[in-house]
This record gives sequence, C-alpha cells and structure tokens, in this order.
Amino acid sequence: MAQVLPLDSCEVVAVDPDKVALARESTPGLDEAAALAQLFKLLGDPTRTRILYALLGAGELCVCDLAAVVGVPETTVSQALRLLRTAGAVDNRRAGRMVFYRLADAHVRMLLDLSREHTRHDGAR
Repeated sequence: MAQVLPLDSCEVVAVDPDKVALARESTPGLDEAAALAQLFKLLGDPTRTRILYALLGAGELCVCDLAAVVGVPETTVSQALRLLRTAGAVDNRRAGRMVFYRLADAHVRMLLDLSREHTRHDGAR
C-alpha cells in the first residue's frame, strides 16, 4: 500500500543551502513581521478598509463625511480613525473645530491600490 503524504511536506528531505540563505536574508525578523502583521490587521476590518478607500478617493474628509460615505455612526468612524492614526496610516489637520483626515503618505496609497488590484485580479480567474 502506498504511503500518503500531507500536501505541504517534502517527499525527499533535502535542503538547498543557497536558497535557504537567500530566503533568510529577505525574510523579516520577528519584530518586523509583527509590525507588518499589525499593519495588515488594519485592513482586516471592513469599516476601516472602507474608510481608507474613501480617503484614497476623496483625499481628505471629516468624520461626519466619512460616516456618510461608509454608512456607520460617527462614533464608529472615530474609533476606527484612532486606530488608523495610531498605526500611522492616516494623518489629520484641524480647521477650527473641524478635524480632517487624509492618508498618511504615498506608501499607504500604494498599498491600497495594489491590494485592490490584487483582489480584482483574483476575482477575474
């Protein structure tokens, strides 16, 4: 009777030292991987994701405008913005009593653009 192996295992145990060394050089350390995972967790919530894309499209919006765009209460938007601001994904500016939010930098815009492109590409398959 043939032995059945799990799909994610090697049939023959052989290590390619050059590829392992190359992969180790390009793989983030534990601290950097934790920071990256935290960043991607931000997109794990549909409301936060929609807020980020609203800011990507509009450039700058206040809490009440963001609430109208994503269809959730202003308190929910404020809580999401607090997390996004703490993570460095959004910045804000005050104009009197109003606070306007925008994406923090081009890296955030690029991440959003590439993520959306990737999901649309996968959906086309």
